Amino acid sequence: MTSPESASPSRPAKAAGFALLGVAAVALIIGVVSLFGGDSDTPPVAGGSSTQPPPQTTSESAAAPTTTASPSAPATTTTVPPTSSAATPPPPVTQPGVAKVPVRVYNNSTITGLAGKASDEVRANGWTVADTGNYSQGTIPTTTVYYRPGTDEEASAKELAAVLRARVEPRFDGIQSAPPGIILIVTNDYQGASKSK
Repeated sequence: MTSPESASPSRPAKAAGFALLGVAAVALIIGVVSLFGGDSDTPPVAGGSSTQPPPQTTSESAAAPTTTASPSAPATTTTVPPTSSAATPPPPVTQPGVAKVPVRVYNNSTITGLAGKASDEVRANGWTVADTGNYSQGTIPTTTVYYRPGTDEEASAKELAAVLRARVEPRFDGIQSAPPGIILIVTNDYQGASKSK
């Protein structure tokens, strides 16, 4: 009579063990799906519907998330959609061939002719100068290159600021309505282009 009682506690332990194995298998599958689905440009969909077009013609990537039988199926790492997808055109921001947008150079310093000097350096480094003058609508704290966000001015402004060792920022309210192009406002701290002499 003691043997049926001792066998009784082992049944819940076996059931709990199988339940834990099932939870572990589901966690493994979710981990694999998030590992392979997390590299794409679109967020992974939990329902298993793949909205991204896989570049392979095999259906292993679609079958892997729904397979719960063997843990060796997710170990096939032949599914690498991001490395071969040609639908992701935005390269890194640092491109060697940035278009050089025309520049307007304004003097906001106490140094006479500083805008002209800065214009010469801007031209010497490959940009065209569309206008030169004074900026007297306020005091700019440091030499700054301004651009309109979301335009080709941004990359060009960042490159020009690096050449001139200046700060770079989006346009502020006082120059929002200025014509298109980069605006360089030079102040007393203007250093010019960094050239080896």
